[in-house]
Amino acid sequence: MATSLQPLPNSRTDADGSAVIRVLSYNIRSMRDDTDALARVIAACAPDLVLLQEAPRLFRWRKKLTRLAAASGLVLLSGGATAAGPALLCSLRATVERTEDVLLPLTPGQHRRGLSTAVVRFGGARVGVLSCHLSLRPDERHEQAGLLLDRLEALGVTHGVAGGDLNERPGGRTFRRLGDGLRDCWTAEPWGREYTFPATEPDRRIDAVFVTEGIEVLGCGVPLGLPGVAEADLRAATDHLPVLTALRVPASAT
Repeated sequence: MATSLQPLPNSRTDADGSAVIRVLSYNIRSMRDDTDALARVIAACAPDLVLLQEAPRLFRWRKKLTRLAAASGLVLLSGGATAAGPALLCSLRATVERTEDVLLPLTPGQHRRGLSTAVVRFGGARVGVLSCHLSLRPDERHEQAGLLLDRLEALGVTHGVAGGDLNERPGGRTFRRLGDGLRDCWTAEPWGREYTFPATEPDRRIDAVFVTEGIEVLGCGVPLGLPGVAEADLRAATDHLPVLTALRVPASAT
């Protein structure tokens, strides 16, 4: 039985140009499950940015993503088939500077992996954002983590957010590599539930959101018990649970 959560701060832009934003990371299993439940969960979390994994990649993939975004009160920002699965949605609060989808090196016999990236502004806060879905193979996954860090730095912004399905628990070599360069939001300010997989009986945390130094983490976790987020919808929407994070991003000098 889910208990009611203390609410996360609402999105806002402060007088000094800084911004409080909500970021949701969610593996949606190619929208093969209950898409109405999926849209309800996303909308109830009131995110400014959504980092999707396993977005549709085949027939009419863009239309499916666009419909999910509209049903959630958002717009499609980037990704999908062009990033081999990761995608980004955003609210109308975001001013988009640029987007780029990146395909990672392909290991023969393995699934193609990629990154969906963007640079956006909320008020005076400028932030780079990246969605990823790392390999099931430990060696490939570790290499992809390095490419992720390089790509986030290459966005050329002071403040960055990266999240996704890592296919690894905290303490693993890849998780530690990301934590050496970035801050794990759950560790910084836990809120809600920790475990993200499987959705029906979660017993591990393999989905996470990371931020660069200078971003204040106001809370991070699975939003079970958040008003409007029904446990039945979480179970029906996909096989992962989402990670919701509230952040305060300082105003950027440029």
